[in-house]
Amino acid sequence: MVEVQKPGVREARAVDAAALAQLAEQTFRETFAPENTAADMDAYCATHFGETSQRAELCDPSSKTFVAEVDGQLIGYAQIRWSVAPPCVVSKNPFELRRLYVRATCHGLGVAQDLMRRCLGDLVQQGADFVWLGVWERNPRAIRFYEKFDFRVVGEQQFRLGTDVQRDLILSRSLRNVASDQSE
Repeated sequence: MVEVQKPGVREARAVDAAALAQLAEQTFRETFAPENTAADMDAYCATHFGETSQRAELCDPSSKTFVAEVDGQLIGYAQIRWSVAPPCVVSKNPFELRRLYVRATCHGLGVAQDLMRRCLGDLVQQGADFVWLGVWERNPRAIRFYEKFDFRVVGEQQFRLGTDVQRDLILSRSLRNVASDQSE
């Protein structure tokens, strides 16, 4: 029997920019390409997932990126950042869960849960009281995942993918009871 190594989760560093750029584009395409045009996907990926973009995000003091890896290979990542929350998120110190993606071949291994727990724990340490995110209304797998972590729909916003304007649901949750999430 082959033993599957448990992924480790750590904070990403600037040196991870190239590998993160590749992972970010791959996981974004795996998630959204089937329901979007190639032109819109190409336009979005070209402006959001290059090595330069990833390095800038990794060096941005208002955000933090965590990566999951096995044997030195990145298999998932999540990014949190301080940002102005939409009006439907009522909070004194909100943070955004900007991204959380895992390679399709690693779905079902608990990687997304590990990344989420790391993000929530870090947000509590930073003094955040709420966390919010935008998720495409046509991504039921992600919506179910977030609901398991007590995120609830509080509004909506537009998201532009290339030339296509899409509807994202805005979900948020309090960080008061994060300790119970850490043991699930």
